[in-house]
Amino acid sequence: MDVAYLDLKKIHNKIQIELDEAYQQVMDRQWFIGGKADKDFEEAFASYCGASQCVGCGNGLDAIRLILLAYGIGQGDEVIVPANTFIATVLAITYVGATPIFVDADKDTYNIDVRQIEDKITVKTKAIIVVHLYGRAVDVTKVKIIADKYNLKVIEDAAQAHGAKLGGVRVGNLGDAAAFSFYPGKNLGALGDGGAVITNDKEIAERIRAYGNYGSYIKYNHVFQGCNSRLDEIQAAFLLIKLRYLDQWNKERRQIAEIYQEKIENKKVILPTLPQNMEEHVFHIYPILVADRIDFINYMKKKKITVNIHYPIPIMEQKAYEQYREQVDFYPVTKMICSQEVSLPLYPGMTKKQIDWVIQCINEF
Repeated sequence: MDVAYLDLKKIHNKIQIELDEAYQQVMDRQWFIGGKADKDFEEAFASYCGASQCVGCGNGLDAIRLILLAYGIGQGDEVIVPANTFIATVLAITYVGATPIFVDADKDTYNIDVRQIEDKITVKTKAIIVVHLYGRAVDVTKVKIIADKYNLKVIEDAAQAHGAKLGGVRVGNLGDAAAFSFYPGKNLGALGDGGAVITNDKEIAERIRAYGNYGSYIKYNHVFQGCNSRLDEIQAAFLLIKLRYLDQWNKERRQIAEIYQEKIENKKVILPTLPQNMEEHVFHIYPILVADRIDFINYMKKKKITVNIHYPIPIMEQKAYEQYREQVDFYPVTKMICSQEVSLPLYPGMTKKQIDWVIQCINEF
């Protein structure tokens, strides 16, 4: 039986008529940037996150970069960031000229180890970026206590966590500002690229919008050295449709994760530690750890099951950031995760037969 890692057809086929209608409405209006669909989606997504402001942009990386620019973070500043994350989080920091200060992962959550943050703070520190990795919310309540003590901004990288919660509050509304990606494979994905910033600070939201509009609040009047990063109308229209189904899709993801958690029984496979309140996790990824990862992946491939890896090489070992290479041994948990993590197939629309086949194959490994 073939099991894809992700099958977007299962998601899109059920809403194809609505997506077609959304596309046609944009075509009828012939307004492709900064129009009705953008406005409607920004209002809807802000409301969904429980915040007052949403600014659409080109992608998730831009969303983080625009937040940093809006807060005036740049050359000579330091930003605390998890060592275990996708490179985009760090690229945003170095794009604005700031320095990333890495913190190792928590061995239970794979998110930033909050207990290690305070030791990394210096007089140059301006912000803490928390990444809600794999769809699990970081305990931002504890992070904010530290941030308030040192007058730091808390920025959420929520690119993998659309709809996740902490204590009943959705991510995006936990820190000072939050960055989202709408890359097609995300829990809320566009049919192309896209991103957004969520915040309750109207002034920051307006500044972010200006930075993404060539540094301009008013046409042909440029206050900042900005960039061109806006969410286009067609993607906003598609996202507005898909937002209606997000909670349902996240519920399906949780159900699949719970089945995996209950039925996978193999001592060679370490399952993730889950939060007590499963409503807080949206399972963008279901990560397991396997010491002999290559053998496992090849085995699953023979069984016609596609798995994935997030992420195989620590940022400090990437050529792009080779200046940090000698630091990699300071982050043993991150290094272990990078060498052993395997992401199992998990998406809305997976059949019981597919789920059972994945479990059977893993248990027989």
